[in-house]
Amino acid sequence: MVNYFGKFRPDFSELTDPLRELTCKNVVKSWLQQHQRAFDGVEPFNANIIWYDSSPQIPKSQCSESCSPGYRKAIRSGQPFCCFDCILCSEGEIANHTDSEECLKCPYEYWPNNMQDSCIPKVIEYLALEDPLGTILATVAILYAVLTGVILLVFVKNHNTPVVRANNRVLSYLLLISLVLCFLCCLIFIGHPVKLTCVLRQTAFGLIFAVCVSCVLAKTVMVTIAFSATNPSSSLRKWVGPTLPNTIVTVCTLAQGVLCTTWIISSPPFPEVNMKSQIGKIILECNEGSVTAFWCMLGYMGLLAVVSFIMAFVSRKLPESFNEAKYITFSLIVFVSVWLCFIPAYIGTKGKYMVAVEIFAILSSSAGLLLCIFIPKCYIILLRPEINTKDFLLGKGVYDSKKVK
Repeated sequence: MVNYFGKFRPDFSELTDPLRELTCKNVVKSWLQQHQRAFDGVEPFNANIIWYDSSPQIPKSQCSESCSPGYRKAIRSGQPFCCFDCILCSEGEIANHTDSEECLKCPYEYWPNNMQDSCIPKVIEYLALEDPLGTILATVAILYAVLTGVILLVFVKNHNTPVVRANNRVLSYLLLISLVLCFLCCLIFIGHPVKLTCVLRQTAFGLIFAVCVSCVLAKTVMVTIAFSATNPSSSLRKWVGPTLPNTIVTVCTLAQGVLCTTWIISSPPFPEVNMKSQIGKIILECNEGSVTAFWCMLGYMGLLAVVSFIMAFVSRKLPESFNEAKYITFSLIVFVSVWLCFIPAYIGTKGKYMVAVEIFAILSSSAGLLLCIFIPKCYIILLRPEINTKDFLLGKGVYDSKKVK
């Protein structure tokens, strides 16, 4: 370009002689003062040129711009090596300098930043007690455990009243104690997973819940038998008593115990560092060991709940004043609904939210059993003691509020 415009300047040849000398062979290549003067004389030619885009800036002669950090060069096929495309580094890789030939993979415990030019530590995630979600769930669990304990004290204090004695008060005590443990076992799910808590999480929850549902099943069976054996000639009268409900609770709980013991011996749960399920996070979680055993445990509890629901539904035509079977039916509707919703929610979540879903299912189903079965009885014991009579519970007495005054 300079040579082209040089024909318009008569002394161009003399001006550029020092520069041309540098291109000759057998000449020492030294940039001297005369070379600088010649170069300064040529430079105004370039400064006065107006290029095709009306810009005074000299166009760059390179084929491609430099690749920024976070990108790598990819040579264009069939073109000079200076022609290349800039391709963003793949997921989990970085390029920490300009015109990188290839990207570097971050170590397992690190992840690229947003610019993909450096590796930063991954976020460690688990459901901690300091986490707002963990704090809320732990608070709710403790409050429900305290409420259940208060109800247990009310039942113990009024253990000789008809409402408490109806349908085996020992079963009521056992159910309340197991509900307290159900609420408290949620706390095992919160915190840094270790080997002991991983083993206790599901097995303790499975055994305690088996006791709860077994008690509900035993209460339902006893309600059905109690009102079916009123006829002196009924063959069901021989089953009235504590033996049958105690046997039901023992056998049903023992079956769950065998399942959980087999699970722990064959393939116990263990703590695991999960780096793959979520991008940029290290999830500390409990691996269930045997997924089959986990779902078998839940399926067994579901089977007990369904059988209890069927028994309670059959007993729906009991006397109107005796609402035990109706309350059990409502509680089991809540129980079964919660765990049916739990399955897709549990499968569809990851990390700490998967643990939170299970805790929420435990709290909701336990609260359903507590509120539907025991709150109506507490209402009669504490606020309506005048109807806490055997005749009223059996439907033989009619309550008249005017006579009470």
